[in-house]
Amino acid sequence: MADLVLGPLLRRVDATSAVVWVETDAPCDVRVLDAHAPTFTVHGHHYALVDVGGLTPGTSTAYTVALDDHTVWPEPGAPPSVIRTPAPGGPVGVLFGSCRVAAGHDPAAVAAHGPDALRACARRLAADPSAAPTVLLLVGDQVYADAESPEMTEFIRARRDITRPPGTEIADFEEYAHLYHLAFGDPDVRWLLSTVPTLMIFDDHDIRDDWNTSQAWRDDIRAQPWWRARVTAGLAAYAVYQHLGNLPRDVRAADPIWRRLHEGGDAGDRLDAFAWHTDSDPEAYRWSYHQDYGGTRLVVVDSRCARVLTPGARAMLDPGTSAWLDGLCTGDRDHLLIATSLPYLMPRAVYDLEAWNEALADGRWGAWARRTSERLRRRFDLEHWAAFHRSSTALARTVMEVAAGRRGRAPASVVFLSGDVHHSYLTTVTRPRLTSEVHQAVCSPIRNPLRGLMRTANQAAAHAPPRVATRLLTLLAGVRPPPWRWRLRSRPWFTNSLATLRLDARTATITWESPNPEATTLTPVRRAALTADRPSPPRSSCGGPRGPVRRRG
Repeated sequence: MADLVLGPLLRRVDATSAVVWVETDAPCDVRVLDAHAPTFTVHGHHYALVDVGGLTPGTSTAYTVALDDHTVWPEPGAPPSVIRTPAPGGPVGVLFGSCRVAAGHDPAAVAAHGPDALRACARRLAADPSAAPTVLLLVGDQVYADAESPEMTEFIRARRDITRPPGTEIADFEEYAHLYHLAFGDPDVRWLLSTVPTLMIFDDHDIRDDWNTSQAWRDDIRAQPWWRARVTAGLAAYAVYQHLGNLPRDVRAADPIWRRLHEGGDAGDRLDAFAWHTDSDPEAYRWSYHQDYGGTRLVVVDSRCARVLTPGARAMLDPGTSAWLDGLCTGDRDHLLIATSLPYLMPRAVYDLEAWNEALADGRWGAWARRTSERLRRRFDLEHWAAFHRSSTALARTVMEVAAGRRGRAPASVVFLSGDVHHSYLTTVTRPRLTSEVHQAVCSPIRNPLRGLMRTANQAAAHAPPRVATRLLTLLAGVRPPPWRWRLRSRPWFTNSLATLRLDARTATITWESPNPEATTLTPVRRAALTADRPSPPRSSCGGPRGPVRRRG
């Protein structure tokens, strides 16, 4: 009799359908409500995605999971797992965050990593189901494939020699599977993921620190004999444990990964070959996706695997992904959300530093500066959107067109949602004056606080002297300034957190919350309104607002 190994994970949910993901210990038929699906096999592990249809918008439906007609979920004594479908025209709550280390909850683990914000969220929701968000968006580093933990090290030590590379880092699919069990298997978190729709996107630590920072980094890592097995296992595991559940049923049915999984037998080798191909050619596959919630559009962008790293022609997104994103950035909706694991609008001192570093690493000041700049890029993680300055500028111009009403009625807000940097902050575009409010909201970490030099550097970046110094560096290097200006709404903070973006008609607010020491609840630490109290702009005959873009100054 088959049993449940991990899950259920409630993944993509819309007004009438839902996707439920499970891992089992043997091939079987998986049933959720009136829907069922057979398992598929990858490297000896068995998985299923069950597409549940016929749901009613705006309702809550408790569900069970049965394997070959044997009910295995919910576990005895656990709260029920519920599928909540969004109501047409109703408010939308996007709970988001990034960077969560899977560690225990004993005093030593809490001292090292702080209380787990995701666990605290689960406990609050169990006590008050009305607090459930529309969607939980995990924007990177759901697992740490390159960081030691006692539990993972013990597992690795039992199966191979850790004195040989890659040591205690993840080496293959089997180890990734165990890492995901540690990340998603905590009882409280497991229940949370069974009852809150969850969307995900990777960042570097899902594969390895600094993944695809530069062509030089890529050349160095590909020279390591263990790297091919690592990156193929990482992308294959990401596809199974995270990516496929992001996709709607019709898109998944035509997806090349999905087709390979259902060609019969164990699909491990087929999936590994495809993963290596996608890592070698960023245009071979698009990991990005989107979902609409009534008047809100959420676009989730891969800002790691889609990179073009050719010196002098670097791009955050390959041409196909860039065109796809541009096509989704339109008006005639209330809110446009662009989720990218790497923050788009950094504090201005950091933004200018990264743009300057890219110019020097591309040879702007000669060979000596190129070598030094490459070392600085890796040492201080200078790899965000500003470090791909052409891509950053192009996206700014696209968003400005949306926010000015040149691509249909301007949304009330355009908000970038990000993580990665292990601190949280909010920035707001101030010039030019646009019809839409444009913001960058960062929530990081869920559980992995920043300490030491990097924390001090990020605190300092919020002050004026570093901004003056880095602006001078960009001028000396001939780097053009970005086409808009923005400001920090407050200095960054460094606590473990989750943020909730609440969208109701054309209003938007955001709240960051941190767990108490016992991780039994979350307490607000910052709140902000993201939309001005003003009416929707009128339509012109061509679909946009009348008149030119208003500018300040």
